[in-house]
Amino acid sequence: MSRDYIDSDGFRANVGIILSNDFDKLLLAERIGGKGWQFPQGGVHVGESLQDAMYRELHEEVGLDVEDVEILGSTRNWLKYRLPEKYLRRGNNLLCIGQKQHWFILKLVGLEEKVRLDRSKNPEFDRWQWVNFWRPVNEVIYFKRRVYIKALYELGPLIYPLGLPPRPKWWSKRWNVMFDKNHPV
Repeated sequence: MSRDYIDSDGFRANVGIILSNDFDKLLLAERIGGKGWQFPQGGVHVGESLQDAMYRELHEEVGLDVEDVEILGSTRNWLKYRLPEKYLRRGNNLLCIGQKQHWFILKLVGLEEKVRLDRSKNPEFDRWQWVNFWRPVNEVIYFKRRVYIKALYELGPLIYPLGLPPRPKWWSKRWNVMFDKNHPV
């Protein structure tokens, strides 16, 4: 974590990547060893721009390059989550209490065959699939769900300009209370 940027509040700067295809499905990847599904994401190095970090992570985690995607948009602000106590990372006397993420939504314009999970020395994922819009919320580890919902609400209209898909039956009523006030669907 020595190259990663951790702010004075203990939040590690991170980029998140929502990758869509021509059928408005989203790429979701499974962490190595069946440790859960998530969008590609990764830390921002000290001195690195958010866009450069996004392209680096895109290449490292799913093997895609600049020419394979089109940036549709990004979140206006950082979206933050705190790590549960058991996931806290301590190193060099820095405490990382969570992540602040800047999210990008991309469209795959290159060939799907270019998606490769083995581009880095330490791959994070061992498989991936295209999924319906809301499914990542149900698949991601519980402490990231709120950020996923916020990112999808903010960036989803860039692939669904006529309105976001209806919420699935498994959608928690707790999430409705939290988001309906600011994001009617």
